[in-house]
Amino acid sequence: MDFESFTLLAATDDLGVEPAARADADGLELRLDFADEPLAQLDAYDGELPILVTNRPTWEGGEAADTAGRLDALETALEHDAVTAVDLELAALEGAGDYDAGRVADTAREHNASVVVSTHNFESTPDREAIVNRLERACAHGDVGKMASTAESPDDVLAMLGASRELTAIDERVATMCMGAAGRHSRAVAPLYGSRIGYAPVDPADATAPGQYDLATLRTLVEQLRSDA
Repeated sequence: MDFESFTLLAATDDLGVEPAARADADGLELRLDFADEPLAQLDAYDGELPILVTNRPTWEGGEAADTAGRLDALETALEHDAVTAVDLELAALEGAGDYDAGRVADTAREHNASVVVSTHNFESTPDREAIVNRLERACAHGDVGKMASTAESPDDVLAMLGASRELTAIDERVATMCMGAAGRHSRAVAPLYGSRIGYAPVDPADATAPGQYDLATLRTLVEQLRSDA
């Protein structure tokens, strides 16, 4: 996955959803931190869709302990041909945590896999200037800078969309979205402003972040908005 255009990922902890995702997804996001035996799942995987792997630590909203093993698992996952992208936290690449996340980025590049560098704010959405700053830092470390924040008002969504458009206009690759009820529509609208990645579960009951649409609904919304643009 090179994310040259919008890429819709089926967010999951179970690669068994792949056949059901094919009609609407361009790839899968496998959440190692949520999954049972994720490396064994990768060993057994024979699906058609490429995979982005994420192993989110607890300090960034995930369930993985901040150990060397968290990063080791990502490096092992990157040895699989189906894994063509990895998500790493901006904070980890800038020194948060006790272990060197940069080695995972190096491994990804050795395997010609893309690096998505992500940052999250589960409490609020900063102003546009702060969003741009965070995304620029993320883009400097990887192939795509990703930011998700919790929106409390339409103004928060406008700040995120404006930052997305600003960076897209100077050829940076970003993936942006706002979480929560006030930001839910941003997941469908953000691709029009340059966001390169969307995330959605096949089954809405399996959402991995607040405000996610199910996969088929998000694909339909994105395509309808594109055709109207």
